[in-house]
Amino acid sequence: MGKLYLTTTIVDRKNGSKYEKLYKENGLSVTFTTLGAGTARGDMLDYLGLEATEKTVIFSVQEEEDWQSLKKELRRKMKIDAPGGGIAFIIPLSSIGGKKTLQFLLAKDEYQKEEESVLKDTTHDLVIVIANRGYIELVMDAAREAGAYGGTVLQAKGTGMEHAEKFLGVSLAAEKEMIFIVTRTEQKNSIMKAVMERVGTESKAQAIVFSLPVTDTAGLRLIED
Repeated sequence: MGKLYLTTTIVDRKNGSKYEKLYKENGLSVTFTTLGAGTARGDMLDYLGLEATEKTVIFSVQEEEDWQSLKKELRRKMKIDAPGGGIAFIIPLSSIGGKKTLQFLLAKDEYQKEEESVLKDTTHDLVIVIANRGYIELVMDAAREAGAYGGTVLQAKGTGMEHAEKFLGVSLAAEKEMIFIVTRTEQKNSIMKAVMERVGTESKAQAIVFSLPVTDTAGLRLIED
């Protein structure tokens, strides 16, 4: 049994395809890629003679031992530790919405998840829903009925979608929307269940869902009170 993590990689956009290729070579077939921008101060950029950088953000799910192997490759091949090289970090998962979703995200037939023991005493979770583009309202209607207050949406592109046919029994489009919902831990399961039942892989939205532990929050008290 092992721990599962969401790996997040942020690099210059011009290098994004190189990282996606490296991840595929290291067994991370299923990734979700979105765009971002650097936030360095204008005066600092002027002083260094640099331009503001556009970023690629890559999300993937992997096991702990696979992360250790990938980390070595990021340092050796991609020189990620060099100044301006980028950053990659992992966050422990607290829940996955169904065995088939787990198999799809890892592109593996069998996996036995370790008992939830990492950050299990937290009071909030981040629920992440990945759905076909254009179904945000349906996803949020299901989540709100189960107690969610709102969410934040990112546009993303999925790779490795060909594995969906094998593990989920459906084909998935590459164009995705990622919905981030922060909720109390005791509401997490009901929200995930509602999303799976209303807009899961058998619906047109074809949503998959998982969650991450949140260690602290600010800005939610007035809403929840």
